[in-house]
Amino acid sequence: MSKNLPRLLRALWREGLSASYEAPVWRVSIRDSDGPPAEVLLPDDLPVESAALRQLANMAAAQHPTAKPVCKVCASPDFHPGDSGIAIGTVVQTEDMIIPAAVGTDINCGMRLHVADVSLERFLSIKRDFVEGLKGDYFLGTRDVTATANAMRAMFAGGIPGWLLAQQEKPLGLMARADLSQLERELDRIHLGGSLAGDPAWAPEDLVPNEGVVRDGGLGTIGGGNHFVEVQQVEEILDRPQAWAWGVSAGSLAFMIHSGSRNVGKRVGGYWKDQAVASWPRGLRHLPSKIFPLSWRSDPDLANAYLQAEATAANYAFVNRMLLAEMLRQRLRSLLGEVEAPLVYDLPHNISLKEGDRWVARKGACPAHRGQPVIIPGSMGSASYLLVGEGEERWLSSASHGAGRAISRFEMGRIPKDKLGLAGVDCITLKEERRVEEAPAAYKPIASVIAAQVQQGTVRTVAKLRPILTFKA
Repeated sequence: MSKNLPRLLRALWREGLSASYEAPVWRVSIRDSDGPPAEVLLPDDLPVESAALRQLANMAAAQHPTAKPVCKVCASPDFHPGDSGIAIGTVVQTEDMIIPAAVGTDINCGMRLHVADVSLERFLSIKRDFVEGLKGDYFLGTRDVTATANAMRAMFAGGIPGWLLAQQEKPLGLMARADLSQLERELDRIHLGGSLAGDPAWAPEDLVPNEGVVRDGGLGTIGGGNHFVEVQQVEEILDRPQAWAWGVSAGSLAFMIHSGSRNVGKRVGGYWKDQAVASWPRGLRHLPSKIFPLSWRSDPDLANAYLQAEATAANYAFVNRMLLAEMLRQRLRSLLGEVEAPLVYDLPHNISLKEGDRWVARKGACPAHRGQPVIIPGSMGSASYLLVGEGEERWLSSASHGAGRAISRFEMGRIPKDKLGLAGVDCITLKEERRVEEAPAAYKPIASVIAAQVQQGTVRTVAKLRPILTFKA
């Protein structure tokens, strides 16, 4: 980067941006804006894209005529341009604004990690049947996540606790075979207890009838893009006391889940993108960035309504990840007998949260508060990491949600097959294009992404995990 740095800085200046780079931190802002300079943690061995820097500067300059400017904006090392105009890896702190675009439509997309006291050899002995069973569950419609109308309403209103309480009345399908007491015990290993203050009124009408049974085609599904379910092995323990406290040991089997709110989030996020535009003060020109905040000062009811709608979709995502994990856990038990496979942690990386007296919205970045588990996956051909947050204020107690794309999905189709990095990768999918789009070559080197954050004191490594096989929808 150092060789091309002057040229890049000049190009950004011509675009109206003020930028500087002092390794490993970029600072960028729109000239003459009221917002603070945004900071990006990006060591010089990782690529930087001017489009992403402009998107981040736009977020720092976001404003509402009745609200205070943005307090702080930063980004994690998986930083890259977002299709919606918001850079992936963005974290924004506000005082009296809520910015729906800062979360987008994949509300409460997040990571979930389980470990199982199963050796790799034992798993490989049942791998074929395991894969065939989960291919049916994840891709071919053999899963059964039927639920009562009451359970669906309880889920949208209160997330996993509401869902589990309703299951005690009439568990159906997958939940009739689940260990409900274990799922209840695992609530304290889910960020926010897997529950936000939602309202079924924001859910799609066909998912919340007054009575009867609901068969939702989205609940318990992985989703496309970079979402996955991956079986891994704990390859190395890097912090023994912390790993022991979380029940993680070297050689154990692990499974990691990356999924979100599916069509519910798409519906809620899309609706509020339009509402934010419609609520913009009449006669005031639209911002060039097309980022439209909601103001607590001029319309607190609207801001509260958005947060309730976001919470409703977030609750769906919490339950979605839990069900994906439960399908896998039940397949393991059907083939190996009683396997506990406890939850290590579940955390979001697309969500707005009140932290202290301010709001923090993260898009493609996860909370990393002091002592909190952090899960950062690599590609399906590289290591993933379990870490512990350090609560670093400079980076708004946040960490990356992955390695970050280095090459777009479209460009991946032009790369020769022998350069994709797929040698030795076991990817279970029904779509060959998904294997190519998500090949290891598409992503930044995870080791550099992790090292940069460790050096900045945002996280500390606990365990390193290597992929065994990955399910991609």
